[in-house]
Amino acid sequence: MTVRELLGEGTLLRTDTSGDVPDTDTYGLFLDDTRHLSHWELTVDGTRPRLLADDGDELVLAPWTRRGTDPPCTVFRRQTVRYGRLTERVRIVNHRAEPVRLTVSYRFAADFADQFALRTDRDHPGPAGVRGVRRTGDGVRLTYRRADFHRATTLRAGCPPSEVHDAGLSWTSEVPPRGEVTMTVEVRAATGVPPAAPAVVAEPTGDALLDGAVARGAADLSALVIPDGAGGHTVAAGSPWFLTLFGRDSLLTATFARTAAPWLAAGTLRALAATQGRTVDPSRVEEPGKILHERRRGELSHFGHVPYGRYYGTVDATPLFLMLLAETGDDALAAELETPARAAVTWMFDHGGLDRRGWLVYRTDGAGLVHQCWKDSARGICFRSGEPAHGRLAVAEVQAYAYAALRGTAGIARRVWGDPAYADRLDGAATDLRDRFVRDFWLDRDDFVALARTEDGRQVDALASNAGHVLWTGLLDDDRATRVGRRLAGPDFFSGWGIRTVAAGQPAYHPLSYHTGGVWPHDTAITVAGLARHGLHAEADTVARGLLAAAAHHRYRLPEVFAGFGRDEHPVPVPYPHACSVQAWAAAAPLLLSRVLRAATPPGRRPAPH
Repeated sequence: MTVRELLGEGTLLRTDTSGDVPDTDTYGLFLDDTRHLSHWELTVDGTRPRLLADDGDELVLAPWTRRGTDPPCTVFRRQTVRYGRLTERVRIVNHRAEPVRLTVSYRFAADFADQFALRTDRDHPGPAGVRGVRRTGDGVRLTYRRADFHRATTLRAGCPPSEVHDAGLSWTSEVPPRGEVTMTVEVRAATGVPPAAPAVVAEPTGDALLDGAVARGAADLSALVIPDGAGGHTVAAGSPWFLTLFGRDSLLTATFARTAAPWLAAGTLRALAATQGRTVDPSRVEEPGKILHERRRGELSHFGHVPYGRYYGTVDATPLFLMLLAETGDDALAAELETPARAAVTWMFDHGGLDRRGWLVYRTDGAGLVHQCWKDSARGICFRSGEPAHGRLAVAEVQAYAYAALRGTAGIARRVWGDPAYADRLDGAATDLRDRFVRDFWLDRDDFVALARTEDGRQVDALASNAGHVLWTGLLDDDRATRVGRRLAGPDFFSGWGIRTVAAGQPAYHPLSYHTGGVWPHDTAITVAGLARHGLHAEADTVARGLLAAAAHHRYRLPEVFAGFGRDEHPVPVPYPHACSVQAWAAAAPLLLSRVLRAATPPGRRPAPH
């Protein structure tokens, strides 16, 4: 059954093609990891109308009739999703010369299921609380309560229904000849209305391919903007199952969108500062000063059945927090966030491992995720042979983020905090890290960067796209960076559409693998920025053009990931079967490409529209 998705401000509606929610699978209205509608069905005179057309904004339906018999009316169904609410407007148009009497009904249910129980194969406890139903004058209120966890779904009709049941609303109307009637229903999963989010705006460049991807990315990013809890806004990681604050994803997205949505950085940084680690809690991988990986609000998280209520299982969000703070150039914000920024630096040196181990490290045997970098699947960090890496790991791009974080925070300490001694300490640590990186991560036989380093000093030798992140931060000298960049732009990495997460030709490579062969748009965009940083503008342009061409094949919407098949193997990008779309850093990738390409190309030499 085909899924249709409507998304707005962290609220998701998943329906069939006719706009109904079947009481099966993972359809429904979702907010904060909870399903607020598990059944939603429109009928006209007791039957579901069939779909005639969908223009993206409105569904056109008609009652079922025998072949050769004209339907009595047309049903125009418009659904709008905003924070915590679905608004549905149905317009019935009578095409006959006499009045038509029709009964329009909705059947509904709310199971308040946790999305973790719906989307995984693992056994999770089902809802164990108490449900309630209360009829109101213009609708129904459905409730769920378990101890201090409670949720409600309220259905309100815009005009008084003829009948109200615990699981249904009905209107019986006489539609005048050649006339129409309209009815509206609102489904609320939250109370209150958050402040309106500012727009995500990107300046056109005159390059049709780039502008198409930028416009689609800006629109998709706008749909993922969520309240930050403090009167501002941040961004959710992606749809359908990641509509919440994610440290790494939200930070990189805000970084990419810095010029198109400058307000996003402040909201994201404030939201993450408010949830920063305070104590040592191994069940959540929490440590003082550490930046959150993800925040969940569903029942399973609330009662600890899954560890993701506030989960800190990421080693890179903390340096990325500091990188973004430095990149904003906002001195007032840097002064406001001095305490959490210093705590983040302390975490890097202390619990993060910079002081004792020389690198930012994580353990693969902690709670939740196996790997705590962006390639966080169980086999995401592996040797060339495909053997997964285990134990305490220092991953290459995380050290690059640490380097950039130290340099950026040193600048803030001098300019804003008035603490030159602290700045000197951070600069010294950054220089030391850069000096040691080549010694411990350079693969002499490959003239490339190792993916990671184990606690006992072994290099995890898979040739992987993480090296593009190293170029982005400036951790390598220009000579080595040039050699790495040219390899990344070569045929084993560059598929013609983007950069493979693992270079083809290695035993570890698989074109349909999530992290060992697939192409991720955000990863490719970072590599483009890294190539441009080191003067490899021709290579940067070639890779960027490949990714933009892939976007054009997806109606300019870049998915989370697509398969690693080369352009010479298949003429269009091959979808990855479980990719999220819409996805925040994929949506923001064209915004980063636009910045990089425009900076590298003088205005008079930009490509003509095509």
